[in-house]
Amino acid sequence: MIEKCKALYKKYEEIIVYLIVGVMTTIVSWAAKFLANALLYDNTMYPTPVQNTVLSTINWVTGVIFAYFTNRRFVFKSKVPMRQDAPKFVLSRVATWILDIVVMQVLTALNINLVVASVISAVLVTIANYIFSKFFVFNKKKKPEGSA
Repeated sequence: MIEKCKALYKKYEEIIVYLIVGVMTTIVSWAAKFLANALLYDNTMYPTPVQNTVLSTINWVTGVIFAYFTNRRFVFKSKVPMRQDAPKFVLSRVATWILDIVVMQVLTALNINLVVASVISAVLVTIANYIFSKFFVFNKKKKPEGSA
């Protein structure tokens, strides 16, 4: 049984570690978002569009900083210089930040609670972030046969 679990972990290690790091990133970024909501907006559960944008931006900046270093080190084990993958990481996260803002605006306009809307948006953003990170940011290009 333990050997089977080890084999499954080895096979799906990147996705498993990505999900663990993603949960940690979500905790860190949501803590910043909800702390800002408490400090700036008296804990509103139905923010205005401007408040929503501010909270999503705080959530995004905190998440990008934490996620870049943890994804680089633990998930994709990048060995390239930061100057090569950091700009691509930030660019991909700008795209999912916009996705988050749009989803949050739509869901809260439909009178969906901030917490529920945040969960729905987080699922969509997490999937998009993995795809961007795997194929655009930290993609390990295969070297042609015979090259060093």
